[in-house]
Amino acid sequence: MRIGLIGTGRIGSFHAALLARNPAVTSLVVTDPDATRASEVAVRTGATPVAGAEEVFGAGVDAVVIASATSAHADLIGRAARAGLPVFCEKPIALDLAGTLGALREVERAGSVLQLGFMRRFDAGYAAARTAVRAGALGRLHTVRATTSDPAPPPAPYLPLSGGLFRDCLVHDFDILRWVTGREVREVYATGSDAGPAMFREAGDVDTAAALLTLDDGTLATATATRCNGAGYDVRMELAGERDQIAVGLDDRTPITSAEPQGPPAPAKPWPGFLERFAPAYEAELDAFLGVVRGELANPCDGGEALHALRIAEACELSRRQHRPVRMTEIAES
Repeated sequence: MRIGLIGTGRIGSFHAALLARNPAVTSLVVTDPDATRASEVAVRTGATPVAGAEEVFGAGVDAVVIASATSAHADLIGRAARAGLPVFCEKPIALDLAGTLGALREVERAGSVLQLGFMRRFDAGYAAARTAVRAGALGRLHTVRATTSDPAPPPAPYLPLSGGLFRDCLVHDFDILRWVTGREVREVYATGSDAGPAMFREAGDVDTAAALLTLDDGTLATATATRCNGAGYDVRMELAGERDQIAVGLDDRTPITSAEPQGPPAPAKPWPGFLERFAPAYEAELDAFLGVVRGELANPCDGGEALHALRIAEACELSRRQHRPVRMTEIAES
């Protein structure tokens, strides 16, 4: 199978390495606006570098992986759809509902495949939690607590392009909340703080945020995020039911220290970032995409799933700005 990869930045170069060692991939074609970076990745992976996306689409590839700048995602998805090529794209499709819906219409018209990169769906812990919840092992689920904490802020130029903390970061929590519980969000109430580095205030963003989400069966969920967690990269989910409770992301590398005298010590090697924490999940999702391309698997995360998560992020951003609860019926679906 010949695969095209558009974008060879941090996540793109990581994907290139995964694809290069996948036995189903016979050749890899890569491109990036930074030609030197693309060439370096090509040398490391044995790929063929080309000048741009058009050259990728014209290189006889069987499918395309998009890991470019977010602003280019929707256009590239549309171009790949019109070329009849299956696409794997890193989230998000676009930073707004209009761009997302436009790209989804292109995919629908073409009858092509679009798989979104919500890698937590392929993490062993989240998969086990989903199984436990769906099997009724926890009893009636009443509370879910999700958190995503980055160890350090991103570069300042990234913030105005990111879509904000809810769309860029917490969107993963919104997707995995739906996936694990099988429920839809009915209402949100969200807030945020820009009390950290000044670059967040200058970008109109927040460095820390919290959302209370009411699910359609009455389950209450909280989702919190921060860009300023000096202890390390911390992504967890706790699910509590009438019979039992479980935690995802709690291991000997979780960057948290117990204050109890008999509690566990601080981790010797806390997780430093998302690539390390979710490396097996990234590999599994790309392997699943290749299975989809071969016609062996159903799409595990199509564009509609990304739209659901973005709508929740949009509702949270509206709630934060207007200081009020927002029902999901207020956010456009199509």
